Amino acid sequence: MKLGAFSISLSVKDLAVSKTFYENLGFIPFAGSMEQNYLIMKNETTLIGLFQGMFEGNILTFNPGWDSNASTLVNYDDVRSIQQELTDKGVDIEHPADTESSGPASFVIADPDGNPILIDQHI
Repeated sequence: MKLGAFSISLSVKDLAVSKTFYENLGFIPFAGSMEQNYLIMKNETTLIGLFQGMFEGNILTFNPGWDSNASTLVNYDDVRSIQQELTDKGVDIEHPADTESSGPASFVIADPDGNPILIDQHI
C-alpha cells in the first residue's frame, strides 16, 4: 500500500506564534498562507501542517500521489483502492471517499487509540 507523503496536521491556537516556533527549528513555509489560516512548514523531507481554527486535535496525514515536495508520483495507489483494501481488512472508515468518483478525494480512519488519520489525495 503506497500512502504517499506523510505530515502531521497540528491544530494551533496562534498561527503566527507557531510559525515562529517551527522556523526556530529550521522549518520554512512551503504552502498555505497566514490569510488562509494555515501553513505547511517543511524541513528537508519533514512536513508539518499548522492549522488555526480549522479542526480540533491533531491529525496524521498521508497524501497518495504526492512526494514530500508535493510533486506528483508516477506510481501511486489511488485513495479509493487504499480505502477498499482497508475495508477488506476490517478497518472502519470514517467519512469515506466516493468510490464512484476519480481524482481528488479523502477518507478518515482512526488508530486503536482514537488518533485520526486522514488519507487525502489531491490529484
